[in-house]
Amino acid sequence: MFKFERLEAWKLALAAYRRVTAATHQLRGRDHSFLVDQIKRAALSISSNIAEGTGRSHPGESKHFFNIAKGSTYEVVSIAYILQQEDLIRAADFSEIYQECDEVAKMLSGLIARQ
Repeated sequence: MFKFERLEAWKLALAAYRRVTAATHQLRGRDHSFLVDQIKRAALSISSNIAEGTGRSHPGESKHFFNIAKGSTYEVVSIAYILQQEDLIRAADFSEIYQECDEVAKMLSGLIARQ
C-alpha cells in the first residue's frame, strides 16, 4: 500500500473529483466546456499532488506538493462558484463540492504544518 492511500485527505480528494465529474457531466456545450475542463483538471490535481507529496523524501518537497494541492482545492471552489452563479450546476452540488473541498483544505493545512 502506498503512503497516500492511508491519508483521509487523499480519499476525500478522490470523492471531490467524483462529485465534480458527476455535477458537470451534463455540461458538454461549447460555451462552458472550458470551465468544465478547468474544474476537472483542478479537482484531479488535488489527489495527484497529495500522492506526489507523500512520495518525496524531503519534508520541504512534500510541503510544496501539499501546498499545490491546497491551491487546486481553492481553484475548484472558485470555479464551482462561477458554475453555480451561471446556473450550470445545482446548488446542492455546489454545497457538496464546497464542503468536501473545505475539509480537504483543512486536512492539507494539517499535513503542511507537520512538514
